[in-house]
Amino acid sequence: MTLSNGLLLIAILAFSSLAASIIKGQQSALAQSFIKITKDRNLVIDLGNGVKTNAQLTIPALGKGPYPGVLLIPGSGAVDMNETVAKNVKPFWQISQYLTERGFVALRYDKRGIGTNGAIINHNLWGNTTVNDLIHDAEKALDVLIQQPEVDPKRISIIGHSEGAIIGPTI
Repeated sequence: MTLSNGLLLIAILAFSSLAASIIKGQQSALAQSFIKITKDRNLVIDLGNGVKTNAQLTIPALGKGPYPGVLLIPGSGAVDMNETVAKNVKPFWQISQYLTERGFVALRYDKRGIGTNGAIINHNLWGNTTVNDLIHDAEKALDVLIQQPEVDPKRISIIGHSEGAIIGPTI
């Protein structure tokens, strides 16, 4: 039993020395440079009648377009283009990143009267918004997406959440 414990101790020391020398020799090989695979372009969408809203286009940074496009239509309530729920909970931002990493251009936009983090920046505009206004806004956003040079206008999809899922089929 003493002999087997001694052999085990020698084997552990040998393997730990070998592992340390391998890791020491590969330290420079472990770090890899960051490759940006998406890029963003901020836009302002003119909804008509003097109403404008912020939007963001997320575009693949690698590859050659034109790419298929996806319009993200926000859900009910005062939500921004990311559908921010909490500081690090932004489902539309996450969906746009996921899609763009796979070769899609994604467009998301703030609902009329709404700013960053779902803040109501124009109470009159937000308070008087109708479903027809929201349908019109989604149509305008779709037109903006189709006009982007990186987008193939024949390959467009729409993703809506909550109220956006009702508006999507309408447009």
